Amino acid sequence: AWSYGGAKYAWKPTDSRPEVPAVSDHIVVLPRGKQLIVELGNLVPDRGTLRVRVRASRTSTTDKDSPSLQLEFGWQASNDSQASVRISEHDLAVDAAPDTPKFYQWEIPLSEIYPRNLMRKIQKMGALPSPSEYLKLVNSSVSQGDIQIDYVEITAPIYKQWPPISHTRIFIDRNNDDETAYARDVLTRFLSRAWRRPATTAEVEQKLTLFNTIRPKCDDSQQAVLEVLATVLASPKFLYLLPPNRPIRTGQHKDKDKDKDKDKDADRLADWELATRLSMFLWCSTPDKELLDLAATRRLTDPRVLAGQVKRMLADRRTLRFSRHFVRQWLGMQLLDFLAVDKTAHRQFDPALKAAMQQEPVAFFHEILEHNRSVLDFLHADYTMANERLAKHYEIDDVTGNHFRRVRLEPQHRRGGLLTAAGLLAMNSDGKDSHPLKRGIWMLENLLNDPPPPPPPAVPEIDLADPEIAKLTLKQRIEDHRNHAACLSCHAKIDPWGIAFENFDAVGSWRSQINGKPVDASSLLFNKQELNGMDGLKRFLLTNRQDQFARAMVHKLATYALGRPLTFGDRASIDQITTDLRKQNDGLATMITLIVTSELFQSK
Repeated sequence: AWSYGGAKYAWKPTDSRPEVPAVSDHIVVLPRGKQLIVELGNLVPDRGTLRVRVRASRTSTTDKDSPSLQLEFGWQASNDSQASVRISEHDLAVDAAPDTPKFYQWEIPLSEIYPRNLMRKIQKMGALPSPSEYLKLVNSSVSQGDIQIDYVEITAPIYKQWPPISHTRIFIDRNNDDETAYARDVLTRFLSRAWRRPATTAEVEQKLTLFNTIRPKCDDSQQAVLEVLATVLASPKFLYLLPPNRPIRTGQHKDKDKDKDKDKDADRLADWELATRLSMFLWCSTPDKELLDLAATRRLTDPRVLAGQVKRMLADRRTLRFSRHFVRQWLGMQLLDFLAVDKTAHRQFDPALKAAMQQEPVAFFHEILEHNRSVLDFLHADYTMANERLAKHYEIDDVTGNHFRRVRLEPQHRRGGLLTAAGLLAMNSDGKDSHPLKRGIWMLENLLNDPPPPPPPAVPEIDLADPEIAKLTLKQRIEDHRNHAACLSCHAKIDPWGIAFENFDAVGSWRSQINGKPVDASSLLFNKQELNGMDGLKRFLLTNRQDQFARAMVHKLATYALGRPLTFGDRASIDQITTDLRKQNDGLATMITLIVTSELFQSK
């Protein structure tokens, strides 16, 4: 039976920072893949910064590369209730020599740690369920050696200044003792930032009336202001990107030229709306001061100013959010999040490999964006982004450490572009083997924007109980299934593409045989064009479908940028952006600039 020891190993907190002791001979040695758990009790706060300092070193001087240390946060309320999440954005390479350990440090915003133990504020220490939480120091190395630790220091909450900057951004310096005047100043600034446009006098006065109503019930004016600010954030004007009462474009135009010009002007976004759309597109956040200032002076719609802002914003680290969110939506990567792999058939698939698979497409996209490389690199490239775990899966040598970096690919690696990314191959399998139909449909939908029609009703399924069908290879089963008249129209469009992926198994590993028989990844398209495996598929796309892929990419990116499905009336804009892109060498950053400076992006 499981029992709880009352967090007896948790450290007793102190109000002052302890003196750092001398290097000790009493150490903890973490072999590769092992962990040290430091129990924290139930006193870790909700706000501020969590600082974790570890004095550590390697245990060997002969290893060429340094082992990596990773930080996790978790809790275990009972034997069947636990959670553990990685909270370190990057692993730290422990490069100190065994006889000269040094400090390694993480600083993690406590507000960004999720989940937390719900019992920590309800249950007393020593009772069940346990309210305690813990930190987990993990040697996350793939091939490097051990890590030795002799001292761990945990401090929370830490504020670099007091009041913290998050407070002073809202509660500005007071010019007088008039509470109402000060509340008006705070509310005016906050409404304009939260609603991403200048607040009207009526809106400020409405909130000020609420402030004066609840002020007698609050301990001080600051508490009353906070209550009012909560209503600002609960407003549709904050929650929705565009006002609910704006006119909807109908696509109808009057005949007279002056009426056309009037409709066109009414159809354009206001400057503050454009600032919001641009910031949400590239930063997944509200506009910064520079964007709002340009919107306030009505200069943001100037094409040169707008292009300059795109360049500025793409150079900012906040575009990492854009890369992460767009790639996951574009490629449907939620399928990988819930992938269940048969571990008996694919023992090499572990959490570290899955995490690397999830990161590769995002890092690859951001590399192309950062250097404005051609979007055709998504179809094939002689490089990828990988860490040691993923490189090992790809059988690429001389890649060490857990950080992602650009890795050159050679022909023998049989990789390059999104089509051979292991995570995308794995998520389009059934967990045990490849799935040509899933892979073919995924490629048509996500990369070529040419989804097959839905299957007709009462389509017969492949009868695996039939011993004759069971003897067939996967390709032969698909061909037999395609012989049914009801199946032919769809499968003639899907099957050839999916069969070209057959050299890759359920976790995206290359294979040349299946059950002792050579893999047959060749197929014929509906126009009798032969696709000879993945190499043939890439060659066909790069030779015959460049325009289609470029247009599909513009369509997907414009849909994300606008936050709405594209309509028939948007086709002309998509075609024009694609034409301009092809004339300018197909750069990804160029594509984004063309989309942002287009009438499509600047219209409602």
